[in-house]
Amino acid sequence: MNYSSSLTPQIPHWARLRFAIVLLMLGAIYGCYDFAKPSNELKRILQEDKIVIATEYGANSYYLQNDQPSGFEYELAQGFADFIGVKLEIKPYYSDANMLKDLQHQRVDVIASQFAFSAETLTQFKLGPAYQYYTHQVVVHRNARSLSELDQLSGKVYVQRNSQQAAILQAQLPETDNDALNWQQVDQYDDEELLLMVAEQKIDATIANSALVNVMRRRYPAIKMGLDLNVTAAQQWLLHPHQDDSLLGALLEYFGQLQQSGEFSRLIDKYFGHIREFDYVDTRAFLAAIEEQLPTYQPWFEQYSGEFNWQLLAATSYQESHWKRNARSPTGVRGLMMLTLTTAKEVGIQSRLDPEQSIRGGATYLRSLYNRIPARINDPDKLYFALAAYNLGLGHVEDARILTQRKGFDPDLWVDVKQHLPLLKQKQHYQKTKYGFARGDVAVKYVENIRRYHDSLMYISQQDSTTSQ
Repeated sequence: MNYSSSLTPQIPHWARLRFAIVLLMLGAIYGCYDFAKPSNELKRILQEDKIVIATEYGANSYYLQNDQPSGFEYELAQGFADFIGVKLEIKPYYSDANMLKDLQHQRVDVIASQFAFSAETLTQFKLGPAYQYYTHQVVVHRNARSLSELDQLSGKVYVQRNSQQAAILQAQLPETDNDALNWQQVDQYDDEELLLMVAEQKIDATIANSALVNVMRRRYPAIKMGLDLNVTAAQQWLLHPHQDDSLLGALLEYFGQLQQSGEFSRLIDKYFGHIREFDYVDTRAFLAAIEEQLPTYQPWFEQYSGEFNWQLLAATSYQESHWKRNARSPTGVRGLMMLTLTTAKEVGIQSRLDPEQSIRGGATYLRSLYNRIPARINDPDKLYFALAAYNLGLGHVEDARILTQRKGFDPDLWVDVKQHLPLLKQKQHYQKTKYGFARGDVAVKYVENIRRYHDSLMYISQQDSTTSQ
């Protein structure tokens, strides 16, 4: 499994090599570690049957979705607790300083954070293995000019206090060197809020990591990358500096197993794999449609969503018809959910142009596809296969899964199958399949678009819910 295949930016070769060497060396030390007879720190955690992991609230770390904990760091933390066989107590923070203080006083066991702690801060703690790489980017308003050098930066610039971004500015742009630049370290705003302030032109720029920028520009299309600083940083968990290495050894085994099993690639794809491409016009149109068109149809999306959340059904409909009730394609599919005549008869609807019937029929059809995907496949992969089948047909999706398996990859993981779906356009591959030629590349884009629309709808729904409370 290619450890870097789903990351943005790609992990540099030297970093992959160093990580592999470290895993081999430490694997020799900890590879046969007996969790039943641990020493010191890990023994205490096992005896207490609980590990306390700190993280921050944020799009890439921890948040509540439909009252359920979600987020990349949260899933990694839950996975580690399961790996060593204890319960997880997650402690989300608003302040990175408070997280560090609680780790220093051993009120938490680990910090699992997307915050870019400064190099000076990192030297004060024991570090887990590097598991994610990104670059730092100067982010400006879409109407602002792009930069070729950092010293061209001007105006009001905020970065988080004691962060790598602040260290970059301190090193390259001392506060007294540029009268046109007013940059400050702040602790009352997090990175997401700073990006929103750029979008609303309350500040002129900030610096953020590339993974977060890719997520947030879907929500705030008025931001753009003004300059990639080409400074590659690694994400690592933090441990107390004076504890023994038993917990670190377990972390090394855990992340090594995640990589080898393909689970890490699946998580990366789940949270970051669908956000690399960005279309400003499409994003603006989608946000406008949420305000103007969605309220008309939302009650029906909610009514017929069933085991799916209504935002998924709405996102699928937007991908199909842009919420235009009279939408029609050259192939004859029609309506909000763009059903064929055959499918409409199968799901028992009489008028494809009636919005309520279309939504009910589309939901029924998507559910039937989902239920026909092998039960051993877990979500979200099972759902992604069902969405691809909604676009391409279940037979072609099965052909792609067979091709994926023939090439030595996992046919039950979307992150692997989506690499092979485009092969259905190539004669050397589709002539060996049951259902023949198909535009598999279109199906991949179709699913990734729905995932982006769904993420945006979930975020906006959460914000609306918070505001109404």
